[in-house]
Amino acid sequence: MSHAEDHAGTRRDFLYYATAGTGAVVAGTAVWPLVNQMNASADVKAMASIYVDVSGVETGTQLTVKWRGKPVFIRRRSAEEIEAARAVDITTLIDQTSENANKPGTDASDQNRTMDEAGEWLVMMGVCTHLGCVPIGNGSGDFGGWFCPCHGSHYDTAGRIRKGPAPRNLDIPVAQFTDETTILLG
Repeated sequence: MSHAEDHAGTRRDFLYYATAGTGAVVAGTAVWPLVNQMNASADVKAMASIYVDVSGVETGTQLTVKWRGKPVFIRRRSAEEIEAARAVDITTLIDQTSENANKPGTDASDQNRTMDEAGEWLVMMGVCTHLGCVPIGNGSGDFGGWFCPCHGSHYDTAGRIRKGPAPRNLDIPVAQFTDETTILLG
């Protein structure tokens, strides 16, 4: 075997590796714009979280805001609403989970659905869990909470499904108080 034949394999190997490396760089350069376009745009990132001023929400009233293209109910409950929600035996509920992103894996007791220990503030997605309609609030329905007139789902004063076709309680988004009068959604 000559010295030239010994290096032929090495040169051939180098050409294979060089071609494969160049092909990988070219493919990556061509694919990157396609992958990058799937990242969220600036306007979508801006909607990821919002601050809501709740200083004007009186006891027994509700504020509805739009977040991520969906309504969010922010209710400042009265003592009567809190008492009615806390008097419910959770074993009688259709959905016995809190559906609370802030307290995952907890039961549907009123304490696990509200933002504060006193139970005054309730923040929920305003979307019926049956077919995505927007329930009517302010003491509507058979349980004094929310009522979805489209298909007849009744929610109580804690946003828990009590009657009708909806399979789950109204969802509670990630939310927190940043100060006494401001709630951060998201």
